[in-house]
Amino acid sequence: MLTTAVKAARKAGGIITRASFDVDKLNVRAKRQNDFVSEVDHAAEEAIISILRHAYPSHGFLAEESGEKDVKAEYVWVIDPLDGTTNFLHGFPQYCVSIGLLHKGKPQQAVVYDPNRNELFTASKGSGAFVNDRRIRVSRTDKLQDALLGTGFPFKELENVEEYLRGMRNLMKVCSGIRRPGAAALDLAWVAAGRTDGFWEMGLSPWDMCAGVLLVREAGGLVGDFQGEDRFMESGRIVATNAKLFSAVLQGLRGR
Repeated sequence: MLTTAVKAARKAGGIITRASFDVDKLNVRAKRQNDFVSEVDHAAEEAIISILRHAYPSHGFLAEESGEKDVKAEYVWVIDPLDGTTNFLHGFPQYCVSIGLLHKGKPQQAVVYDPNRNELFTASKGSGAFVNDRRIRVSRTDKLQDALLGTGFPFKELENVEEYLRGMRNLMKVCSGIRRPGAAALDLAWVAAGRTDGFWEMGLSPWDMCAGVLLVREAGGLVGDFQGEDRFMESGRIVATNAKLFSAVLQGLRGR
């Protein structure tokens, strides 16, 4: 299943890369404020679903662009064909393909593919996390004052801006830096690889998190919602760090 997902992600990555040379010619529409979709998103998702459905016709799909929401199947593929569409449309090279597989609601396989760097992040439950077949681990940073954190602004849920800013202000005072690259699946993959020490965001969808969550966990990290619980897929609020920083980041977000 992981091999098939890798094949699908690389196929989508090829579509995205070819389109990146002529972004100004793409048809783009706004799904809602600050949330865009292009014909590339649709073409990449169609390619992914075609490959996966051919291999596993009984599996369900939860996909961002096509509206497929067959979540009652035993196996469900959770797909974001182009995470970071706004970055892509501006030529900002921070976007990826994200494919996760749920088995009875639990993440089992993960692929996050960065076509700009040709980096393939993969994980299977119980088998560790990898980038281009090299084992990765979360960072060993144990003090928040030394931590570089990633985040994402709540650009689709502007009513939460003040709450978000309070948490960011608290963490800015105690960590070594905060970055906002703009593609949550890739942000989570970078936590898994130890490039950042933690990540938090609100207003996410399951396809933003599914693959990245398994990558972080298989790399030895912790993932939870803002209360540290396992309800982030429902709430859209996620915190991912190594085990040593998890409580400190949660306390920072709460202002303690």
